[in-house]
This record gives sequence, structure tokens and C-alpha cells, in this order.
Amino acid sequence: MEKKLADLRKKIDEIDEEIINLFKERLKIAQEIGKIKASKGVQTFDLGREKQILRRILELNQGVFPEETLKVIYSELIKACRASQEKLKVAFLGPEATFSHIAAQHYFGTSAHFVPVETILDVFEEVSSERVHYGVVPIENSIEGVVATTLDAIYEYGLKVCGEIYEPISHHLMNLTGRLEDIKKILSHPQAIAQCRKWLRKRLPSVPVESVASTALAAKWAAVDESVAAIASLMAAKLYHLQIVAKNIEDIRGNSTRFWIIGKTEMPPTGNDKTSLIFSVTDRPGALYDVLKCFAQRKINLTKIESRPSKNEPWKYIFFLDCEGHLKDPLVTECLEEMQKYCLQVVWLGSYPKGKSD
Repeated sequence: MEKKLADLRKKIDEIDEEIINLFKERLKIAQEIGKIKASKGVQTFDLGREKQILRRILELNQGVFPEETLKVIYSELIKACRASQEKLKVAFLGPEATFSHIAAQHYFGTSAHFVPVETILDVFEEVSSERVHYGVVPIENSIEGVVATTLDAIYEYGLKVCGEIYEPISHHLMNLTGRLEDIKKILSHPQAIAQCRKWLRKRLPSVPVESVASTALAAKWAAVDESVAAIASLMAAKLYHLQIVAKNIEDIRGNSTRFWIIGKTEMPPTGNDKTSLIFSVTDRPGALYDVLKCFAQRKINLTKIESRPSKNEPWKYIFFLDCEGHLKDPLVTECLEEMQKYCLQVVWLGSYPKGKSD
């Protein structure tokens, strides 16, 4: 029995050695690809290609190795190889350990260089000025709805939506001591506070609650003042050495936030895409109906439509729309062309791979 165990462990060691050598060989080839792309002025980030690799790996696996674990392993491997070609710079609403930071890490992997900024508009500024390659911004929450600042900024800055990711949101109350009775003030982002209203009203009705720019900033305050508690992520608790007073204090379970990846590049079709648009219509009966009919007649599914006041004309509105498909899909192209007949303007914000919402 002991000899058999030793033999099996030896085989595992040999397999690990082979895996590491193959990883190193894969990295070298990725670096060569990076050199070729650089010589041709081609961007290193190709999400379509990365999704093709993952699909192929899962097909080869045939369900033997746990699929979710395999996805994580290969996603990190792909992202590490990409980082060896060119280290991506990604701006997010900081400081570190915000949900934007968590979403950025999940999307780009831990090998990217992440740049925290103070506001959502600062993310747009960093991308627009090309100090970073991409930015990660919240666009809507499943409970609180759309993030108006992001919608307005994507229109004003003229950047492209290059991707999306859905991040599950769980809020935790934390402070230095871990004791509820030490809390004299609670800090968090306005949306986090809104998502925990009932819990706070029931458990800490007399404790004042104040808004700050981010959940992570609240955690930083709590890290230097025993009387202050923060509503933030588990990552924030770990990073700022805080104790959890209460876990999962959000009023509704299953809360998630959709984040946009913004940049200046156009994403190629992957076969499972989404397109985002802005449009405005004339002030006449049936104007919006005529636009929506363009999609209905082609059986293009709309996943979102939102109106926002125009910044240029009082009491005029612009519409943000998400639909399934890519701009290069013939039906989508045809639909947008017909829309022009009924719209004052149509602005394509981007076509990008659909994120997984469940």
C-alpha cells in the first residue's frame, strides 16, 4: 500500500513538471505572438480569441475535470500570457477593494495593472486621455437600477463599450473591533446604503449613516477610527484589516451589478454579442414605436431601454438601448440603417461579448 501511494505521488510530480514545462512553452509562444502584433500595430487584447480557447478547452475536457475550476485556471493562464505581451492598464473607481476593483480583476485577471481613481468621471478621463487602455464602470444594479453618471458620461466622452461583466454584490458591516456596540457612525457608498436600508433601520436605528465616494473609502475610514463602521466587501475587510460585525446585510439576496468595460477599441464578433446605442427621436406621436418596430420586425431581442434628459435641450430626451447581436451582423446593420429614418441621431456605443448574468 505504501509503495503504491509513493508511486502515485511520483506520477503526480512528473505530471506537474510536464504541466509547468508546457506552461513555460505556452508563455514563450504568446510572447512571440505579442511581438508580431506589436510590429503590425494590432492590440493584444482579443476577447473573442480568448473565448474560443475556453470553449475548445471545455470541449476537450468532456466534463471530466470540474468545468468551473478549469475555466478559472485557463482564464488566469490566458491573462498571464497576455500580460507578458503588454501589461494592460485598467482604471476603476477606487480605492482598492471596491466592487469595481473586484469586477476589474475578474474580467482582466490579476496580472493587469489596476489604476484606482476617485470618481466614475475620472475613469472616463483616464481612458479618454489614453493613460490607461480600459476602464471599468458600473452601469446598473439589479435593485437600484441604472447608474446615471455612467450613462451620461458614455454619451459625452464618445468612448466605446468593449465588454461587460456581472458581479454579485454582498454587503458586510465591518469595523476595527468586530463589536456592534462600538459603532457610532456608519459610512458607505450611497447605493450600498440604499441596498441595506431595512437592516440598518432594524438593527442600528439610532446610528447615523453617511455617504462617501466608495465602499472601499468607507473601509479606509473605519480602519483608523474605532467608532466608525463601513459597509463594504470581504476584500475590503481583508485589505484594511477590519473585523466583520455582520455578513450579508443587504435587504434583497441575489443582488448584482453590471459593469461596462470602456475603451477606444472595437471588439470583433464572437457569436454571442450585445450592442449598445444612443438615439433620439422627433417629438411626434408614434416616433418611438417606429424605432422599436425596426427591432421587432427582425426579431432582434432588446435587453434594455432607458431614457435620459438631454443635456442640450430642456425637456428633451435621449434613449439608451441594448440589443442582442453585433453591429457586423447583417440584421443589426440593416436595423440601424432603417432607424436613421425615424431618429434625429443614432450613436453606436459598441458591440461586445455578452456577460454572464447568473
